[in-house]
Amino acid sequence: MEKFSYAKAGVDIKAEERAVKSLISKIKHIREGFGRPILMGHYASVLDFGSYGVAVTTDGVGTKVIVAEKMGKFDTIGIDCVAMNVNDLIAIGAEPIAMVDYIATFRPDEKVMEQIAIGLERGCEIANITLVGGETATLPDLIRGWDLVGTAVGVVEKDKIITGEKIREGDVIFGIPSSGIHSNGLTLARKVIESAGLSYHDKFNGKTIGEELLTPTRIYIDVLNVVRNCEVHGLAHITGGGFLNLKRLKDVKFVIDKPLKPHKIFKLIQELGNVDDDEMFRTFNMGMGFAVILPEDEVECVRKFVDGRVVGYVEEGEGVYVEEMRID
Repeated sequence: MEKFSYAKAGVDIKAEERAVKSLISKIKHIREGFGRPILMGHYASVLDFGSYGVAVTTDGVGTKVIVAEKMGKFDTIGIDCVAMNVNDLIAIGAEPIAMVDYIATFRPDEKVMEQIAIGLERGCEIANITLVGGETATLPDLIRGWDLVGTAVGVVEKDKIITGEKIREGDVIFGIPSSGIHSNGLTLARKVIESAGLSYHDKFNGKTIGEELLTPTRIYIDVLNVVRNCEVHGLAHITGGGFLNLKRLKDVKFVIDKPLKPHKIFKLIQELGNVDDDEMFRTFNMGMGFAVILPEDEVECVRKFVDGRVVGYVEEGEGVYVEEMRID
């Protein structure tokens, strides 16, 4: 059986990292004074505004839009756009307040735009933010479909920014369930499904494969209640890069010995594509969309505000391990 990987599907994460480093190496200018950056390169960056920081992040829906096109269903991807941005703000302890969107298309379509707006509105309601503006571009010579991207802004007291620096040996990892595939790894998922000769309209798990893939990304707004009421040492949005996102926080050893149960869609992708276990965990959220790292005696506090359970712990060393398998 043919063995699939994210790189083989067309997305090489390591090549992407090298390209980003090349980009960053040429961007040197740093603003001084009011509004200067005090955190850069994390889930979100933060600008200094006195006792508060203004957090900024940007992300898109990716090739989940292609599934929406295949299904003729665009009314949920707006939720994904809000979620992918808002969740990154939450991952540093910032409260989301506003967002702008960017929609690129090969041709204007009133019905599609209306459906995208429905999702954006619903996402803003869940996250309690305002969509304050945006931009639409018609680019027939550049693209042949749609692209949906957003930039979100949040606020955080500077002394309450969570970067992961407080993580220490003995902390536990509290995993919060995802709603499904979210908006990462869709290139691999699509290539596997299409190569297997399946249709997005084929039945799966009580719905169609396409409907399952379009399940909106969960917005982890309740994590802010955890941050306000519990001692939290680190937060991780399990997005592009899968469980490797934990490495953004601190150079320690993250051990996930009791992972959450993955959704059936992940099993389907792995079996159809003969995808290795480690490839699955560095590409998809595998059922855990967000992680909170905190002292063990704070677990009961977390349970008051979010669903989930302890999935692992932190120990001396480095790397991310899932059931004794190292994820690189």
